[in-house]
Amino acid sequence: MNTLTTSSHAEHVSHPRRWLAFAVLLVGAFLPPLDFFIVNVALPSIRTGLGADPAEIQLVISGYAAVYAVFLITGGRLGDLYGRKRVFLAGLAGFGLSSLLCGVAPTPAMLIAGRLLQGLSAAIMAPQGLASIQALFPERERARALSMYGATIGLAAIAAQALGGLLIAANVGDLQWRVIFLINLPLVALVFLGGIPLLPDTRSSHPARLDRVGMLLCALSLGLLVVPLVKGPEAGWPWWTCLMLFASPGFAAAFWRYERWLTERGGTPLVAPQLADAPGLVVGMTGVLFFYVVSAFFLTFSIYLQEAIGMNAFATGLMFVPCGLGFLIGPLTTPAAARRLGRWTPVLGMALEVVGCLILSAVVASTPAARAPALAGVVIALSLIGFGQGIAVPTLVRSVIDLAPAGGSGMLAGIVNSALQISAALGVAVIGSVFFSLAGSRHTPSSLAHAFSWAMVCVAASLTIAALLVARASRYRR
Repeated sequence: MNTLTTSSHAEHVSHPRRWLAFAVLLVGAFLPPLDFFIVNVALPSIRTGLGADPAEIQLVISGYAAVYAVFLITGGRLGDLYGRKRVFLAGLAGFGLSSLLCGVAPTPAMLIAGRLLQGLSAAIMAPQGLASIQALFPERERARALSMYGATIGLAAIAAQALGGLLIAANVGDLQWRVIFLINLPLVALVFLGGIPLLPDTRSSHPARLDRVGMLLCALSLGLLVVPLVKGPEAGWPWWTCLMLFASPGFAAAFWRYERWLTERGGTPLVAPQLADAPGLVVGMTGVLFFYVVSAFFLTFSIYLQEAIGMNAFATGLMFVPCGLGFLIGPLTTPAAARRLGRWTPVLGMALEVVGCLILSAVVASTPAARAPALAGVVIALSLIGFGQGIAVPTLVRSVIDLAPAGGSGMLAGIVNSALQISAALGVAVIGSVFFSLAGSRHTPSSLAHAFSWAMVCVAASLTIAALLVARASRYRR
């Protein structure tokens, strides 16, 4: 078997079919963000087709993001331990099976279960591509491979909304919303069969052990937080939701104590506790948790467009195009912005997003119910949101990683990516609950417009807090 390691003496090794192998691995980078965003335009159809309530609709998104976040670091370690080819193919197969489960789900509960399994499979599959770059490519080609990896993720986020709308509007085989999941099956099968001969078996020469207890405690603390935030407002906060909410900090504290204990015993924790001692890092990570709540925008805007003003799924997907183009252009301007603004660059990106959210809120609030808002105002707002996001995401990640102590940047990079997914899950849970509460049970055009307008104000407020925290933390950059 062709086995490569990522140890320093093997860094010069390059696989002869490395670009073909990398193309296979890029699918693992493309599918997770695609399936996170593509489902947004299908939510009204899912709600009608399955009779799902608002809490179940939110869990379709936040459940996927939460599971993906918790197991992302562990997925990387599985590849180090057992070989990235084996783990990638296992994750890919799991993603295909869970997509099938989502596509044939007869009830909201089964759809949510399928989405949880999708998130788990994505967390196993996705890290293998990034980890393989070091082993597959010589140093002169790594920057190009990394750029392609980042562009693939950005392309998935951009294409997802329009692609989802197109697939639902086409109604292939009368599958309606189910096609957005079932379309994964031929792609997964093709990549799986191609990956068997093309992928080399790369692994770390010094793999870290799995932190099973830490992973379990982290999953429990996040699950006990997300589920009551989603179900509580709709159910009138029954005792079990309050109990779960109060138990979450206890499990989070237990997780942190266990990580410290494991570190003292010489083990490798899921999250290194000593990272918290780095100046400004806790503040910066808190800013990350406030930042990606913008994911709630995709949920609420899609529902507003389809249920309040009667757009079909395809037209809804097209409405996200200005946001996607802004997200594509934003990173191209980042080097010039960084030269002029330095550590203030992510703050600029978030400020543009805040302005875009407030413009969109004002445009919708000033439009008569059931009428489409002025297209020019919507395009300007969406372009600002996408452009700001494109600037903020890479520079925010870099600014937080720069706070890491010596030797801690690798682990912190994984933690930041997980924190972004946790932020997405919490954003959908909290702001989604605000939106559905204000929309009421009847979902009239007037109540939906009112709810969406306030949801955008909440997103803008959260981004403002994130910008202030990141600006404060950036003073301590190494």
